[in-house]
Amino acid sequence: QVQLVESGGGWVQPGGSLRLSCATSGFTFSQYVMSWYRQAPGKERELVATVTTVGTISNYANSVKGRFTIDRDNAKKTVYLQMNSLKPEDTAVYLCNARRTTGGRNYDYWGQGTQVTVSS
Repeated sequence: QVQLVESGGGWVQPGGSLRLSCATSGFTFSQYVMSWYRQAPGKERELVATVTTVGTISNYANSVKGRFTIDRDNAKKTVYLQMNSLKPEDTAVYLCNARRTTGGRNYDYWGQGTQVTVSS
């Protein structure tokens, strides 16, 4: 059974930091590109950050560049999102995604999400 379980969300003041984790099981983690998405109320889901299978390449949304860092530990089958200098506009549910592309098709797994609230 595939599982992606996010943790580490919560409430933080502007300028603060949080580290999200996504622990996975039930699939070959090292073969999947891992990403963090976020969705705020009334807004579309937004891709925040992506890391390749061996963790050598990462990409970020312009809105989080220089503040967020994605990394993965293939031995622990876990992906992380370090979030620094948080802003109120970072408030959202953060979701973990695993994607493998084979034969031109995308195979996606999703977690349930963890709430991040940035406010004073």
